[in-house]
Amino acid sequence: MPRDEFVRWVAVANMLFLDSPAGVGYSYSNTSSDLFTAGDNKTAHDSYTFLVSWLERFPQYKHRDFYIAGESYAGHYVPQLSQLVYWNNKGIENPILNFKGFMVGNAVIDDYHDYVGTFEYWWTHGLISDDTYQKLQVACDFESSAHPSKACNKIYDVAEAEQGNIDAYSIYTPTCKKTSFLKRRLIKGSTPWLPRGYDPCTEMYSTKYYNLPEVQKAFHANVTGIPYAWTTCSDDLFDYWKDSPRSMLPIYRELIAAGLRIWVFSGDADSVVPLTATRYSIDALYLPTVSNWYPWYDEEEVAGWCQVYQGLTLVTIRGAGHEVPLHRPRQALKLFEHFLQDKPMPQPVHSIQSL
Repeated sequence: MPRDEFVRWVAVANMLFLDSPAGVGYSYSNTSSDLFTAGDNKTAHDSYTFLVSWLERFPQYKHRDFYIAGESYAGHYVPQLSQLVYWNNKGIENPILNFKGFMVGNAVIDDYHDYVGTFEYWWTHGLISDDTYQKLQVACDFESSAHPSKACNKIYDVAEAEQGNIDAYSIYTPTCKKTSFLKRRLIKGSTPWLPRGYDPCTEMYSTKYYNLPEVQKAFHANVTGIPYAWTTCSDDLFDYWKDSPRSMLPIYRELIAAGLRIWVFSGDADSVVPLTATRYSIDALYLPTVSNWYPWYDEEEVAGWCQVYQGLTLVTIRGAGHEVPLHRPRQALKLFEHFLQDKPMPQPVHSIQSL
C-alpha cells in the first residue's frame, strides 16, 4: 500500500498489525518446536495472549471499541480469535478488549463450499477444461483444504498446469517478470488492465525491503540474537500444520446470534479464494436478506456490489485481487470506513431496492 494511502487508513482508526502465527513475518518463538506444533487453536490463543499483554503495556487503548480484520486464511484466524474474545468477555460489564465485530476478505470459510465455489470460478472464467472441472468435483468432494487427499492433489496439479503462468491471486493483471517494473513506469498505471498503484512484483520488493538491516532495526525486529529471514510464508508451518476445522460457519452463527458486527468482502479477480466460494459459504448460513444485491459506486463508477443480510454484510470489490487494499486502495478504504460506521455501502439514487 502506498504511504499516502496508509496515512489515510490510520487517520480513520488506530491499527495494530500482528504477524501470526509465530514463525511468519517478523514473529518468532524462543522454542523452535513451536514451528512444528502450530495450528488454528494455538494461533487463536497465542493471539489473544498477545492482545491482552499489549494492552497491559499500552493501557491508554483499553476499553476502546475493538475490531478484528484479516484476509485469506485469516478467514480462520479472525473468527476463531473473535470467538475466544467473545467467550472471555462474557459476564464482564466493561471489558478491556471492547470487542464489537470482525471483517474478513477473500476468506477461507468452509472447506466444502470453498472447493465447490473455487472449481466453479476456475471453469466459468475459462481457466480449466471441462474434464478437469468434473474430476475436481469428484476427487476433492468433502475434502479438508488443509490436508487434501493424494487424488485431490493430483488433479489440482493438472488444474494449475491448465491455468498456465498467471497470477492466480489476480487473474487479469500481469505476472512479476523482469520487465514488469519497466512496463509500469512506461504506462504509469493508466491502462485498464493494470490498476493504478498495483505492481505484480510487490512480494519480491517486500521480501528484499523487510530483510534490510536498517529496516529491521527500525521495526525492533530480529533482535533475538538468532538471525532469521523475513519471508511471506513459512514452509515448516505449512507442512506441519495441525488442527484446521473444515468450517467456520458454526462460529459465524454463534457470533451473529450474539449481535456482533460481521462483514465479509471479496475482490472478484481472485481465483485462490474466489467470490463464488464466499457466496456459497454465506448462502449456507440461510440468513434473511435485509437489502438485495445492488451496485455501490466510487467516483461515479461501479466499485463493486453489496448485499445486506440479517447479521452479516457482503461487499464485493470490482477488479480487485486476493488482497483488496493492494489492488483497490481507495475503494478498500471506503469499505473500511463504512464497516467502522456500520453503514452499508452507498446505494445509487435510482436503485432496484425502490422498485
